[in-house]
Amino acid sequence: MTPPRTDIKTGIVGLGNIGHYHAERLRELDVSLAGGMDVAAEARTRFARRYDVDVYEDHQELYDTVDAVIITTPNKYHEEYAIDAFERGLHVLLEKPLAHSLESAERIAEAAAGADSHCMVGFNNRFANTVRIVKNRIDRGDLGTVSHIEANYVRRRGIPGRGSWFTRQRIAGGGSLIDLGVHAIDLTLFLLDYPDVMAVNGVTRSEFGSDEEYAYLEMWADDAGPAGFDVDDSASAFVRTADDRTISLEVAWATNRPANHEFVVRGTGSAARFDLLEGDLSFHSASKIGPDHLEDTSIETRQNDTHREEQRTFFDRIAADDPDDDSIEQALAVQRIIDAIYRSSEEGRTIRVDE
Repeated sequence: MTPPRTDIKTGIVGLGNIGHYHAERLRELDVSLAGGMDVAAEARTRFARRYDVDVYEDHQELYDTVDAVIITTPNKYHEEYAIDAFERGLHVLLEKPLAHSLESAERIAEAAAGADSHCMVGFNNRFANTVRIVKNRIDRGDLGTVSHIEANYVRRRGIPGRGSWFTRQRIAGGGSLIDLGVHAIDLTLFLLDYPDVMAVNGVTRSEFGSDEEYAYLEMWADDAGPAGFDVDDSASAFVRTADDRTISLEVAWATNRPANHEFVVRGTGSAARFDLLEGDLSFHSASKIGPDHLEDTSIETRQNDTHREEQRTFFDRIAADDPDDDSIEQALAVQRIIDAIYRSSEEGRTIRVDE
C-alpha cells in the first residue's frame, strides 16, 4: 500500500538558501523532513539548528533513512546525487536545470527512465496561478492557434555574486541562460504543449560581470570581482518549432534597462500578457460583433507559492503512484535548446536541433 503524503520521509541534498526554502515548504505541507546533506560543515550546522534534524556529510548515509530526496546542489553535482537515488529506488525532486551539461543531462534522463521511483524536475513557474489560467484558456481554444511567444526574464542588476558557483562555468555550466533562461524556455514550451524544436539561433554575452567597473546595489553572495566570473550575463535567442511556431527569448542578469519579466502569448483568437513575478495578467483581442473594436481584459487572481504547489504535486503523485510526469524528458528538451543556444553563439550560425 502506498503511504500517504505525510508518511514519505524526505531528505534534502544541498543545504543552501534553496534547500532551506524547500525545507520550509515541507513543513507547511506536513511532509516528514528526515534530514539533510551538504559537504559544507557550516551549512550542515545551520540546517540542523534551524530544523532540528540529522545532517550528513555523506549523501549515502542520508539515503539510508529516507523515501524521497530533494536535490538543490550546484548543477554539476545533480548527476551523482540523482543517479545514486534512482539506484536506491528513492523518489527525486531535482531542481532545475537538469544538469550543467547536455551529456550529464542525458545520463540523468537515461537513469530516470530505468528507475522504479518517481522523478520530477523543479520547474516551479508552471504552478503560478497566472500561468495556469493562461494554459487553461489555451487548452480550451480561447486563444485560437498560438503561433508565437515572447519570453523575457531580464534583471537590471542581478548577478548572484561573482565568485559564487552560479558564475563558474565548470560548476554551473553557464550563466544567465542556464539560470534564468531555463525557466523561460520551459514555460514557453509548456504553454505550447512541448512541440518538437527544429532550429535555434542565439547570442550569449558577458558584458557586465567581467567589468571591473560593474556598478550594482546588492548581490546574493560576496563579490569576488571579474576574476570570479566566466559565464554569460545575458542572452538573446530565437527558437523555431517543427510546426513553424516561434519563441523569442531575452534573459539577463544585468542590463542597462528596466527589469522585465513579461511573457506575451500570441494567438489568432486573442493574446495573453502576464508578468511572471508580479502576477499581472491581461488578454487582448478584436471583434466584429457590433462595430469593429479592440478588447483588453485584466484578470485578477491570488498570488500563490509555486514551490509549495510543485512539492504538493510531487508528493501527491508519489502517494497515488501516478507515473504521469514527463518533466525529465521535457527538462532534457530544454537542456538541448540551451546547449544549442550556446553553440549557436560560439559558432555564429543557426543550430538544427532535430538532426
